Amino acid sequence: MSQALGFTCAFAAAILAGLAVKFWLATRQIRHVAQHRDAVPAVFAQTMTLAAHQKAADYTIAKTRFGLLEMAWGAALLLAWTLLGGLDLLNKLLLVWIGGGMAQQLALLAAFAVIGGLLDLPFTLWQTFRLEERFGFNKMSFRLWLGDAAKGTLLGAVIGLPIAALILWLMGAAGERWWLWAWAAWTAFNLLLMLIYPSFIAPLFNKFKPLDDAGLKARVTALMQRCGFAAKGLFVMDGSRRSAHANAYFTGFGASKRVVFYDTLLRQLNAGEVEAVLAHELGHFKHRHIVKRMVTMFALSLAGFALLGWVSSQSWFYAGLGVQPNMAAPNNALALLLFMLAVPVFGFFVAPLSARMSRKHEFEADAYAVAQTSGADLAAALLKLYQDNASTLTPDPVFVKFYYSHPPASERLARMGAA
Repeated sequence: MSQALGFTCAFAAAILAGLAVKFWLATRQIRHVAQHRDAVPAVFAQTMTLAAHQKAADYTIAKTRFGLLEMAWGAALLLAWTLLGGLDLLNKLLLVWIGGGMAQQLALLAAFAVIGGLLDLPFTLWQTFRLEERFGFNKMSFRLWLGDAAKGTLLGAVIGLPIAALILWLMGAAGERWWLWAWAAWTAFNLLLMLIYPSFIAPLFNKFKPLDDAGLKARVTALMQRCGFAAKGLFVMDGSRRSAHANAYFTGFGASKRVVFYDTLLRQLNAGEVEAVLAHELGHFKHRHIVKRMVTMFALSLAGFALLGWVSSQSWFYAGLGVQPNMAAPNNALALLLFMLAVPVFGFFVAPLSARMSRKHEFEADAYAVAQTSGADLAAALLKLYQDNASTLTPDPVFVKFYYSHPPASERLARMGAA
């Protein structure tokens, strides 16, 4: 009992501390952006209009304020699922209706996902059809959104339930080292997804067509050859059906790698700027950032599975999070859900380390792009993307260090200028 109480207190304290830090950071961001709203920073005065700067400030402030509401709602739901007994009640109801066994455990996972999605639905709809629409970014009709939601739910069931069933089976049948086998299955599953995503999953949501601009195609092909990069093809995605935001990315794994340009990106940038953006993405591959992130992800997931293997056999883990388990019967689905709910609470405080490493990688990719293409083109492309995506040029420095995976524009341009 004392261990359970201690874990409850630690969990509650972590939630409160996380809320306090998130609220402090958000209010800093809102205040800092608002204070700099009425003047374009001197370094951008020749390239950014005051109207565009103010739109970015207003968009950032609106998103951050909305994030405060989501944060409060998320914390309330977390407490409701755990310490207030929501997950325990759901588990008991399903035990009465279905009985024990694999069917009940899969039903618990599915019911949790569906209920959670429905509870978050108002925020999702508000963000898409009010916040993004207000600033001119949302291009989706409600019908298209509903179709995406239906396909996403079906895909989640088709892909998620089998891997969940496999892990649950391993938890019960593979002995004390089940977590090692489960980690191996999870790793193989993720690698398979990377392999099949470009050809089978992404086309369910977007249309992809080969890049038909002969001049641009020749230019980026020459760039990839110089950089020693081979891709299955160059494709244009109809991102404008859903959003005005622009992007370009690599997807796939091994021989299935492909380069994807949003159609919005090709409309906003000239050929030299597109080449520079692609060179930046190639920089991530040249510096093996993708491999490093994958290795880190798999290493952390191994540690996570090992930790789950231990806590899943500890009664205080369940009782400390508001659940009364039957330790004489399998509690594998409960253990998975409680673990997924608890880990982010404690992991929040080490998030700045990941963000810092990501910013370092972005600087390295910028430097590589400057060495391979025109630094002026890359700088111009970044400024256009910041403007078109309404990304603020004046974020709060502390907020940046905690959350930003990409450095602010001023820091990126200063590094490029030095290079």
